[in-house]
Amino acid sequence: MSGRDRVRLGHGGGGRLARSFLENEIRTRFRSPALAALDDAALLEIEGVRLAFTTDGFVVKPPDVPGGDAGKLAVCGTVNDLAVSGARPLYVSLALIVEEGFSMSGLGDVLESAARAAERAGVQIVCGDTKVVGRGEADGVFLTTAGIGVVDHGVSLGTDRIEAGDRLIVSGAVGGHGAAVLAARGELGEMTGIASDCAPVTDLTTALRGLGRDLRYMTDPTRGGLLSAAVEMVSGLGVGMTIDEPSVPVEGPVAAVCGLAGIDPLMLACEGRVAAVVSPGGAGPALEALRKLEAGRGAAVVGEVVGEPAGRVVMCMAAGTSRLVVLPEEDPLPRIC
Repeated sequence: MSGRDRVRLGHGGGGRLARSFLENEIRTRFRSPALAALDDAALLEIEGVRLAFTTDGFVVKPPDVPGGDAGKLAVCGTVNDLAVSGARPLYVSLALIVEEGFSMSGLGDVLESAARAAERAGVQIVCGDTKVVGRGEADGVFLTTAGIGVVDHGVSLGTDRIEAGDRLIVSGAVGGHGAAVLAARGELGEMTGIASDCAPVTDLTTALRGLGRDLRYMTDPTRGGLLSAAVEMVSGLGVGMTIDEPSVPVEGPVAAVCGLAGIDPLMLACEGRVAAVVSPGGAGPALEALRKLEAGRGAAVVGEVVGEPAGRVVMCMAAGTSRLVVLPEEDPLPRIC
């Protein structure tokens, strides 16, 4: 069996391998219209009630990343997928796969963290499951979640609403979670003071929903970071996007970690940020609304939707040069969530 016939770490990341897997293995087998968009959550309507439904697995290594441990990450990741889909998150399930020998106190810490995150996000954990596997058959603890939220009347988001002239906004500095995972792994030596940006984004998305029709689309730039999110936004559309690299907020410690590792911070995951596309007239009100919130004080306009090249993203650098964004085959930092 050749290497191409085997699953690789990159199939679960934010690069071209993952996109190919979704297109060739998932879309071809599961033909639900709700799945076809491959968005952060499926949008469903049941007896006149519009719901958002999402599920996710969490295999972060190590599981105790400062500011973004496995329990907090699992709840926030699911809540955020619902929130950026325009929903009000309500309920979450939590399933555990625990390796035999994992400390009970460590498991308790994961669960306590999940409980605190749920309380902060205003959701209830309402069901779950626990399975235990043998020693060496898992990396301590894996978590799987699902979430349900309600989409209010009048909320309509989608990449199909994106138009030339629209602006791309991020709610704060990017790459924080990925940098924290990288530092926690110890591969770059001992590094302290770097914490994940992991947090529920419900306040941010509520503020953006106040823009009404000026809000086109939202996503949370997790695996593959801001650049992967931008590429996915315009993929298959009749428009492209430019990103102004100097305008993208990156905190100093994150930039330092990325410099040591040789990784673009715009390719690193965030777990508490929103990337939103708004109309030209909505950019100012969006920044004003976000900056009123503690979590949105670093909000910035970082890009613009353009007519050409259609379906592609161009990065404009500080030196006045530009380059076409081509995602790597594999995420440079696997197992960040």
